Amino acid sequence: MPTISPPRESVAPPRPARPPLRAAGFVAAVVLLLVVVLLSLMVGARDIPAATVWGALLGTDTGTDAEVVIALRVPRTVVGLLVGAALGVAGALIQAATRNPLADPGILGVNAGAAFAVAMGVGVLGVRSPSAYVWFAFVGALVTTVVVYLIGLVGRGSVSPAQITLAGVALGAVLSGITSALLLADPVTFNVIRAWEAGSFADRGWDVVTATAPFVALGLGIALWLGPALNAVALGDDLARSLGTRVVATRVLSLLSITLLAGSATAMAGPIAFVGLMIPHVARWIVGPDQRWILAYSLLCAPILMVASDVLGRVLLPTGELQVGIVTAFLGAPVLVILVRRQRVSGL
Repeated sequence: MPTISPPRESVAPPRPARPPLRAAGFVAAVVLLLVVVLLSLMVGARDIPAATVWGALLGTDTGTDAEVVIALRVPRTVVGLLVGAALGVAGALIQAATRNPLADPGILGVNAGAAFAVAMGVGVLGVRSPSAYVWFAFVGALVTTVVVYLIGLVGRGSVSPAQITLAGVALGAVLSGITSALLLADPVTFNVIRAWEAGSFADRGWDVVTATAPFVALGLGIALWLGPALNAVALGDDLARSLGTRVVATRVLSLLSITLLAGSATAMAGPIAFVGLMIPHVARWIVGPDQRWILAYSLLCAPILMVASDVLGRVLLPTGELQVGIVTAFLGAPVLVILVRRQRVSGL
């Protein structure tokens, strides 16, 4: 009888090396970030040559254009970098902690809660300084995040991504409606925070940067430190506990970091949506499911998007400028539609 030889073991083709690809992409993101920062310092109502920008930064040029660069465009660019980093990392953190690929500070109502608190501070307590908005934004972001998270836990032993998303959208809509009513009922208040509510970097000085930068730095530090624990949480609560991860502590620290980041970003620039949704998915498509790399890429790619959107908003209109929150909304809405229509959203 003919002998049947055992099937030969199939050799899978070698997978492309991820680390070199990740490192190369990271370097490319750093270069692109430097390019958009330079464009932000050069482009505006009056274009300024790169040589003048460089001279202003070095202190060798003291002309009118150099004063514009130092007094207006440098702090505005720094605000864009801080807001982008805060929103991008906060979005990645929310998606990882809740295992919800459609979560971001805007969809979960965090931005709306911070904006509502700021509107209350301005309308009821008469706060007028943007540097004072940060405290109200923190309170609003914290309360909203806690409420949405608790709703996601109702009747379940673990977080329900669907309930969290629905609760965030519903609570955000209610708070946004109340905020709009407050602004329309008081024209003075409306004029004070009109541009802020649309999401803008205009007229942001060093007082805003110094008031919020420490909180952004603290929130970013906590988020990056949580990277390994978030990788375990992505496997499920039970498996994460079996691996030695403190799931409750990880989520509490994630909540603290999200509050610091989203509250700071909203205090600086107003409620800006979709950035925290888009950027983590872009990072995930490049580097895979490793939360450490996703957080690192979000830290770079989100500022690129924010600063580039700000530059684009300056040149889109023949007169005046378009707020950065409007530009990111135009970019983010199609991305959200694509994510919803995909058969398989990027895994977490």
